[in-house]
Amino acid sequence: MSAAKLTLKLEKSAINKAKTYAKANRTSVSKLVESYFAEISTTHNGGTKSKISPLVRSLSGIIKNKDIDYKNKLTEILSKKHGIS
Repeated sequence: MSAAKLTLKLEKSAINKAKTYAKANRTSVSKLVESYFAEISTTHNGGTKSKISPLVRSLSGIIKNKDIDYKNKLTEILSKKHGIS
């Protein structure tokens, strides 16, 4: 693989945070950016989607409407899906 130079204009605070993160994770800011670009290009161009942790998945959508009984709604949806009356 051949490397090429890329110049970015970013807020100083973002650069400092990236440098701190890179140092803590024993990598470089360049590698972080390269990994990020690879991830978004794979995810958004028909490639594999990023994995969502079970905890995040379990929390997804829990604040949409507090008045709905989600257990009953889920039972209703699954019953309909599987043809159970």
